Amino acid sequence: MTQLNRRKLFTLAAGAGTLGLAGLVPRAALATPEAAREAIAEFTGGTSPQTGRISLTAPEIAENGNTVPISISVESPMSEDDYVESVTVMAEGNPNPEVATFHFTPMSGKAEATTRIRLAKTQTVVAVAKMSDGATYSDSKEVKVTIGGCGG
Repeated sequence: MTQLNRRKLFTLAAGAGTLGLAGLVPRAALATPEAAREAIAEFTGGTSPQTGRISLTAPEIAENGNTVPISISVESPMSEDDYVESVTVMAEGNPNPEVATFHFTPMSGKAEATTRIRLAKTQTVVAVAKMSDGATYSDSKEVKVTIGGCGG
């Protein structure tokens, strides 16, 4: 068994400190509006979402990007023949544009969701709904962030 002397202890501590600091290096946001559009196209199967039926509620100004409240509701009878399958939320300026995805069934009763999201900077938030018949609908809001949430 190797004895731990002072020199080895300092070497180990310096190595651990270096590794710890490597994880704290600020990184620039990697997502772009194009990346968000690509993610939306993947979600919709390449179809262009229509306007209407979905409503995204978000504050015009968020004082803190760490907790931005949003609500999504989709007009649907939520019957076996006509219901909302899923809703995805994208933030064009975050490191990862996909923020959340909600899944629904006819047993959900309503296609509504409320959550808090994190926004890195002022950006457009997009909600896209996919219906059981394959139709897609979207709504978007620009949210001005005064204090950054994702490393901002």
